[in-house]
Amino acid sequence: MTQKLTLIATTAMGLEAVAARELNDLGYNDLKVENGKIIFSGDPIDLCRSNLWLRTVDRIRLRVGYFKAVTFDSLFEQTKALPWADLLPEQAQFPVTGKSHKSVLHSVPDCQAIVKKAIVESLKQHYHKEWFQEDGPMYKIQVALDKDQVTLSIDTSGDGLHRRGYRRLHNEAPLKETLASAMILLSRWTPNQPFVDPFCGSGTLPIEAAMIGQNIAPGFNRSFVSESWPIIDSTCWTRARDEVESKANYDQPLMITGSDIDHNMIELSEHNAQEAGFSGLITFKQMQVADFTTKSKYGCMLGNPPYGERMGSEQQIRDLCRSLGRLFKTNKTWSFYFISSYAQFESDFGRPASKKRKLYNGRIRTDFYQYFGKKYSD
Repeated sequence: MTQKLTLIATTAMGLEAVAARELNDLGYNDLKVENGKIIFSGDPIDLCRSNLWLRTVDRIRLRVGYFKAVTFDSLFEQTKALPWADLLPEQAQFPVTGKSHKSVLHSVPDCQAIVKKAIVESLKQHYHKEWFQEDGPMYKIQVALDKDQVTLSIDTSGDGLHRRGYRRLHNEAPLKETLASAMILLSRWTPNQPFVDPFCGSGTLPIEAAMIGQNIAPGFNRSFVSESWPIIDSTCWTRARDEVESKANYDQPLMITGSDIDHNMIELSEHNAQEAGFSGLITFKQMQVADFTTKSKYGCMLGNPPYGERMGSEQQIRDLCRSLGRLFKTNKTWSFYFISSYAQFESDFGRPASKKRKLYNGRIRTDFYQYFGKKYSD
């Protein structure tokens, strides 16, 4: 498969700019940024590279069609006219999911059924068959309508890209890996500085920081549904994985620490770090945040402090925010970054954030509070 592909990198709301910067860093410059997604073009190897490298993206979708439809007949005919047989082998499994936003065709089940029927009719004409077993490679198709514009796409990732493969065990309120990476990329942390997460939970932030610090692709330890697609030559995946290996900097020293007041979380973090290949490279220790001390002049503290249902009372949250504020006051050259849904965070911290950004932790609307210390210099 040599023709240009139109790819869609989907993101959580608020992470579009971070994901676009990641794509720029990978060499993709012709980007169209929309709510919850970035559209870009590339060859089959770019499909592989984007799945392997993007840290803040939920999944990579292959766009098959984009058109306007306000009737079911139009949706059927335009879907049927697309070159499905160029993408789907005779044995393909192709379930159809859907969503509709501010569109005349608002019945999602009807849209899914019509798209499925149209694809079947298209494949019948090509393969000269009346029935398809659907017991081969998986092609999860989505019909998405937005203001009567239809996007038909196929998921190339399989499991969401936040599933790196190291966190088979996690705590009750885990921070999604993609959001953790976004927080780190939004911070001023560099690998030659200390990195501290005082609320490490299952170790997501320290592990993501280690991967960023050593330039290890987040998808290095997992598989993708499109690896079984005959339309993508296996050499594309081999080349993309060879690039991942060649660009990793395993010799980069790291000063990454995760702490938590719960010793069970420390055991969990150590287990997950070992799964990720960072056993011994990240320091985990049981400690309450108020006891933090450092001899390093510069560094970065970044965390997801307990809030809301994760703590017993508002007074506990207020006391915790005040502790963090005192740490910032006594470590003036360090930068502090915290994500929280607690509306009084800044007032209890003791000062307004240098910068604040709205992010979503799952469905929870949060703010990412950024407190800049004196600029790092050697």
